[in-house]
Amino acid sequence: MEYKDYYKVMGVARDATQDEIKRAYRKLARKYHPDVSKESDALERFKDVGEAYAVLKDPEKRTAYDELGADWKKGQDFQPPPNWDQGFEFHGGAAGGRGGAEFSDFFETMFGRGDFRGDFRGEDAVAKIEVDLEDSYRGATRSVTLRQTEIGDDGRPMARNRTLNVKIPKGVRPGQHIRLAKQGSAGAGGGARGDLFLEVAFKPHPKFNVEGNDVYLNLRVAPWEAELGASVKTPTPTGDVDLTVPRHSKAGRKLRLKGRGLPGKVPGDFYAVLQIALPRAATDEQKAAYREFASSFDFDPRRDEEG
Repeated sequence: MEYKDYYKVMGVARDATQDEIKRAYRKLARKYHPDVSKESDALERFKDVGEAYAVLKDPEKRTAYDELGADWKKGQDFQPPPNWDQGFEFHGGAAGGRGGAEFSDFFETMFGRGDFRGDFRGEDAVAKIEVDLEDSYRGATRSVTLRQTEIGDDGRPMARNRTLNVKIPKGVRPGQHIRLAKQGSAGAGGGARGDLFLEVAFKPHPKFNVEGNDVYLNLRVAPWEAELGASVKTPTPTGDVDLTVPRHSKAGRKLRLKGRGLPGKVPGDFYAVLQIALPRAATDEQKAAYREFASSFDFDPRRDEEG
């Protein structure tokens, strides 16, 4: 995907004021309007200018866009950094609200396509937050810091932080929204404030992975535990459990704890995926034990499928 340099499209400096951007847009919109311009690429240029203005006129989108930097070379494949928009508040809905305009893949990848606009009340806002996996199991109240954008005294957008105490409901899933009533923009003429929608994602966990409603753990076991069977203390998001490893278990076998995944009306399951860990032979005695072990079996792992 090609990176869009909106400042270059508008012909303004990256530190241009909002008034300078507005004047540049009016000039270019007149120049490339398809009903007026005779240039062969007028329509495409007109669309490019409209898209650039949709970002740069909006202090929130402009601030987020500026954080991507200006070092993307022409022709270089652009992919936004992971969670690049983490913590930004975008008013008017999912960072988009394009009102029917046809914008590029770059725009839609960065700012989405949603729109939560109301009539007299203030605009709703959307921000992304990360919570701990354990918060979904127990519910929690967390302090969340978000970045708001406002116009400074110099006419340029500036970001400031605000901190909210947010109740994380038990059973929340990635991609779901938490609604905070009247935490969006103020309404016009004294109208009611809009709402704030927090889109939830889980922080990366050192032990567990989430797939849908199910939670997975890679459980390391010794060769003798896998072959002979064992009871193994196993971590779960709600505490350790004693898990029975059946005899003759192979690497990759999934042991299921039904209903121990993400909670909900239909709870997910918890899966321990067996990983067979081999002890290192660091001493002569341990090396001798490996040789004796090898001589006890007529076994070739490249021949025998049971390996």
